[in-house]
Amino acid sequence: MFRTILLSLLAACLASSPLAAQEARWRHGSGLLEEPKYPPDFKHFDYVNPNAPKGGLVRLGAQGTFDSFNIVVAGVKGAPEQGLGLVYETLTTSSLDEPSASYGLLAESFSYPEDYSSVTFRLRPEARWHDGKPVTAEDVIFSFETLKENSPTYAFYYANVTKAEKVGEREVRFTFDEKGNRELPQIMGQLLVLPKHWWEGTAPDGRKRDITQTTLEPPLGSGPYRLKSFEAGRSATYERVKDYWGANLNVNVGQHNFDEIRNEYYRDATVLLEAFKGDRIDFRTENSARNWATGYDFPARREGRVILEEFPLRATGVMQAFVLNLRRDKFKDQRVRRALNLAFPYEEINKTIFSGQYERVSSYFHGLEIASSGLPEGQELAILESVRDKVPPQVFTTSYTNPVSDSPTAIRENLREADRLLREAGWELKDRRRVNAKGETLTIELLADSPNDERVFLPYKAALDRLGIVTSVRTVDDVQYVNRVRSFDFDVISSVWPESLSPGNEQREYWGSQAAQREGSRNLAGIADPGVDALIDRVIFAKDRAELVAATKALDRVLLAHDYMVPQWTYLKQRTARWDRFSHPETMPRYGGAAFPTIWWYDEAKAAKTGAPR
Repeated sequence: MFRTILLSLLAACLASSPLAAQEARWRHGSGLLEEPKYPPDFKHFDYVNPNAPKGGLVRLGAQGTFDSFNIVVAGVKGAPEQGLGLVYETLTTSSLDEPSASYGLLAESFSYPEDYSSVTFRLRPEARWHDGKPVTAEDVIFSFETLKENSPTYAFYYANVTKAEKVGEREVRFTFDEKGNRELPQIMGQLLVLPKHWWEGTAPDGRKRDITQTTLEPPLGSGPYRLKSFEAGRSATYERVKDYWGANLNVNVGQHNFDEIRNEYYRDATVLLEAFKGDRIDFRTENSARNWATGYDFPARREGRVILEEFPLRATGVMQAFVLNLRRDKFKDQRVRRALNLAFPYEEINKTIFSGQYERVSSYFHGLEIASSGLPEGQELAILESVRDKVPPQVFTTSYTNPVSDSPTAIRENLREADRLLREAGWELKDRRRVNAKGETLTIELLADSPNDERVFLPYKAALDRLGIVTSVRTVDDVQYVNRVRSFDFDVISSVWPESLSPGNEQREYWGSQAAQREGSRNLAGIADPGVDALIDRVIFAKDRAELVAATKALDRVLLAHDYMVPQWTYLKQRTARWDRFSHPETMPRYGGAAFPTIWWYDEAKAAKTGAPR
């Protein structure tokens, strides 16, 4: 009896220890706030064709250029080639028919304690680099440390990870400096794993590789494709790895079906469209409403050899806006920022340039259930009450709305209100120019990276000119634009932030104070506000879906109330154009959009009618 009691007590102690809690449950998959849809023994995702044929070439277009295959310094140095994600893999991967679920990829399973203070990944024994060497725990630790040290984005993303250590032959544990952050285990699953032995080795020319510098040496990866050939700045072709170690994994079945994927680069958006019409590109996502309305009236389209198709975007919301650089004194006053919104002639632009296709963005999470609307109530109101002294008082009394300029009368009234706000902020109108008490003129430069942007910037400039704001539009090349944005050397730019159904730690990178002055961050506006920071934490540490939704709505409401940006427009479908030589599963993933080319395949019967890629 005594021995039985003693063993029971010992078992209870072991079960309650941190190590036992950590190892209590090894998971094949995990949802952020719910159980994953697919069981441990699932064969493939529901939305793929497990019998999809392998073969064929697909050519994709890209605007700009590239001068590097080093993804580590992508946000700091050089212009990376856009297909590098085909070469590398992460510890886990997401399904496209769940809002926030992850399943093992390089890792066969993972485990974390109930307080989310750490996460441990167990690597698959069969995982291999393209040179045949195994993917190891040392590779994972090397990747984490290297990315955190050299990439501002990853440094911020992994800021709460204090330690990475090998705890078993194929096991790596990441320890966090905070508890209760449900997203951190999933974030670590997204870690891009790099080959330590390759980066610490020597290139064929005898040069010691340097992961802190750009390089055009073809990279070594473990993914379904490898770089086959390239012409610097112009094209890169990836070939399917025939003996890819993970080809038969349930998370990969029915995917990666093309033998070759080629990226063709063009400097100009107009030339890029013409390349598609000339059958130099097979598939493109069309972001221009004008092109969608009028740009595809050509023989192949009329003959049915080119297909236009829209796919709903259910998983991604968006904030797209003119970004006002708060690091500049002229934008620090909220009244000035609101005046700039009042001057924006959205309705005119949507009608004359976009053929009325767009809707105006009215939320930082536009298009999702987590977007704020009306007045706060219930749990959202309670969250806002907890930070009442840190947020604008109008969030409790006034629902955010964008000004409407749908008639000459409305335009005049908006400009009069903008004039009033500017005067209140100390910007008087003298000799048709806005000047402050120091005699300084209010000037704004709208910075663009494409002549195509000028058709939108110029009407906005005209409206700002009417207010006496000396406005210029400057278009620079891609490299100069990227460098200026990275260093926050701009007045106003246009940018976009995709948002998921389950926002989390990326919100610190988007709007958090710590990211405001860190070059290369996504906090382009330079937002540094204690109320915003507090609400970001409420989002990150939400304990269930209801709290996440309420906290996100509260954050959204406060960001809008500050008028940090001038919201632009969006279209909640993905417009695609393709030459009819490809097929996709009958049931498309709910949250995947077009999911091209991931789950598509080359259809030889269609290609015989349409013509093979030239």
